[in-house]
Amino acid sequence: MNKMAVANEPLNARAAGLAMLTAVLGGGNSVSIKLALDGMPPIALAGVRFAIGGGVVLVWAIVNGVSLRMSRHDRHGLGLLAALFLAQILLLNVGTHHTSASRSTLMICTYPFFTSLFAHLFIPGDRLTTLKIAGMVLSLVGVALMFTDDLKVLETSHLIGDVMVLGSAMLLGARQVYTKRLTQHIHPCQLIVWQAAISLPFFAVLNATLESHANYQINAAIVAAIAFQGVVVAGICFILFVSLLRRYRASQLGVFGFITPVVGVLASDLLLHEKLSPLLAGSMVLVGAGIAIVNWQVQDDTA
Repeated sequence: MNKMAVANEPLNARAAGLAMLTAVLGGGNSVSIKLALDGMPPIALAGVRFAIGGGVVLVWAIVNGVSLRMSRHDRHGLGLLAALFLAQILLLNVGTHHTSASRSTLMICTYPFFTSLFAHLFIPGDRLTTLKIAGMVLSLVGVALMFTDDLKVLETSHLIGDVMVLGSAMLLGARQVYTKRLTQHIHPCQLIVWQAAISLPFFAVLNATLESHANYQINAAIVAAIAFQGVVVAGICFILFVSLLRRYRASQLGVFGFITPVVGVLASDLLLHEKLSPLLAGSMVLVGAGIAIVNWQVQDDTA
């Protein structure tokens, strides 16, 4: 990825509110996945989720008259984006299988660091500064606080899974920056629809190969969970986030991802009656402070 002219505005209040909304709604995704996994295996669930999300974006594009024609010039970029997407999702799913849920959450929450690093390297004007790193570290510590009881620092049996999920976080950071670059000349709807269209056959093959003996069952709760993942998270939230990414700084948007696990813990307690961390309040303060520091630094850069 070489440097190019990229729209790179600092967030305003409206854009920050939309970024927070996508992060909050994304916090319900982990709960909906847990509910839906009672009815279908993980690769099949991922395929269904992104098929529904792609369908939502497709309908939105048709209603708004957005052309989805892929030019010959765009094929390489969209193919590479789909490959990044597939590799990132597979590393996350398989890695989570080989580690604990709390460790996986903590590892994937490192992706804003990678987003900021790749943005620093490939997006002019989105600099990685000491204060920005400090803000992200503060937010990551806040996330780690919620899982203090479940994390065993010297535990080595989860090492392979931890490394895989960390690799997924790195690919997620790269994917966000690459998505931003592509949206400078490809409409976000076109990008989302083609990413889904290219990826879905691979999900189907992997499902047929690795999950051929899985059991499926459908009830109202599972349908609702799948609909939330597909329509709300993979559809509406993805449209919002990619549209924001097209215009605003990737590093500033990425830091809102630290909100997602906090909301996930709250949603798990409310809907799944899982244990609520006694350090949740402190975690929320640290996450909020870290996001404020990163945003303050961006404003300071533009002064």
